[in-house]
Amino acid sequence: MKIVAYLKDTYNELMNKVTWPTWEELQGSAFLVMIATVIFALVIAAMDIAFKNLMEQIYQLFY
Repeated sequence: MKIVAYLKDTYNELMNKVTWPTWEELQGSAFLVMIATVIFALVIAAMDIAFKNLMEQIYQLFY
C-alpha cells in the first residue's frame, strides 16, 4: 500500500505542483548549453595543445 500511495503522491506532485518550462525556455537553455559546451571544449583543446608543446620542449632538453 505504501508504494501505491507513494506513486499517487509523486504523480500528483508532478502534474500539479511542478512548473514545467515553456518551449521557448527550453530552446534558450539548450542554446546556452551548446555555447557553453563549445567554449569548454575549446579551452580544453587549447590546454591540451599547450601541454603537448611544453612536454615536447622538455623532452627535447634530454634527448
